[in-house]
Amino acid sequence: MQHSTQRPMAWWAFGLANLAVVLTASLLGWYLLADPETSPLDVYPLPFNAALFWALMFVVWTGFNLELAGFDRIPQPWRGIAFTSATAAFAVAVTWLLAHGLGSLDANFAGGREGGLGYFTGALFVLFGFSTYVMAVVNWNHWPWTDRGLRQPMVGLCEIAFLLGPTILLYVVLGIPAVAERLPGAGPVLELDALLGWYYSVVIAIVLTGLCWENWPWRLAGGRAGVALASLVGNVVLGTILFLALRFVVEVVVGGATADQLGAALDQFPSQIGVCWVAWMIFWGNAFGNRPTSYGTAVNLACRAAITFGLALVTFVAYYYVLAEHVLHEPPVVGALHGNALGFLDWFALVTLLYVVGFGSYPLRAPEAAQVPDEPAADLPAPVPAG
Repeated sequence: MQHSTQRPMAWWAFGLANLAVVLTASLLGWYLLADPETSPLDVYPLPFNAALFWALMFVVWTGFNLELAGFDRIPQPWRGIAFTSATAAFAVAVTWLLAHGLGSLDANFAGGREGGLGYFTGALFVLFGFSTYVMAVVNWNHWPWTDRGLRQPMVGLCEIAFLLGPTILLYVVLGIPAVAERLPGAGPVLELDALLGWYYSVVIAIVLTGLCWENWPWRLAGGRAGVALASLVGNVVLGTILFLALRFVVEVVVGGATADQLGAALDQFPSQIGVCWVAWMIFWGNAFGNRPTSYGTAVNLACRAAITFGLALVTFVAYYYVLAEHVLHEPPVVGALHGNALGFLDWFALVTLLYVVGFGSYPLRAPEAAQVPDEPAADLPAPVPAG
């Protein structure tokens, strides 16, 4: 058998090549599937966003929790094609079943609900799934299932099954009341804008500490159970701090007049800038090798956070003030702001994961792993799979 003589790419060239592929696929896919002016499907913003969220949930379950079990036996590029096809089929099927199956029994989920809110009600489950299922991988490193000698796919199946209860509980207590038809005298724990802004900030904390920071500082808690508990409590606390900080950042960026026009909707905007940050942390960790890795721990972590947040801030401004209106043809929000980053930037994140996880960045050849300075032994989180 002949072996490929292709040499690995430099880390920055590999990252830029991945970025070129993902951006091209994201834009072409957007114009075909979602763009209000060019797509023949007329599904913007819903049910497109609902199917998008369920596609991300499928990628988390199969790519993170199950670590591509089953798919990993298929050679590339067929693995990527099979993974992408299964993701699309699952997303469309679940979106349709919730809107037209459950929706026929409960009007809150009905696809015909004004503004497509029924589609959004069903897809809101995914927000809570992002926290529980991603945290189980990047912060808990599949604890406790690997401790019991289980291997894939049983590790992932146990994780999905046992975390379903807590995820549904969060969805029922926090999610559904925020979007359901109100009963007299009843109200949600958090209004929808505040819920999206705060809870997505918890998701940011999970990705930041688990992926970007390799589970610092939770890894200092000691044993695996202690790390899991520390990350559970710590991510909620850190997420709350990030919610307040990101809300302030958005208010500064858009200006006081626009912030006043947004009113209560400003509470949602930590999730809008947050999705830009999460998308870049995922991309940086997989396509750019989570650089830097050659300095001391504190410098490495600070640089990664600064680089990814800087890219997120630039992306947020470019998206809301230029791209959403002139490139993606999205409607205005208030003033000069256009679009909804939880749509296109989640789409960018999905395409990133399908390419770097499903296709393994095929046909690009990844650079050699960077050397990491010696550090005290600790339980490391499982990385976001890169194929």
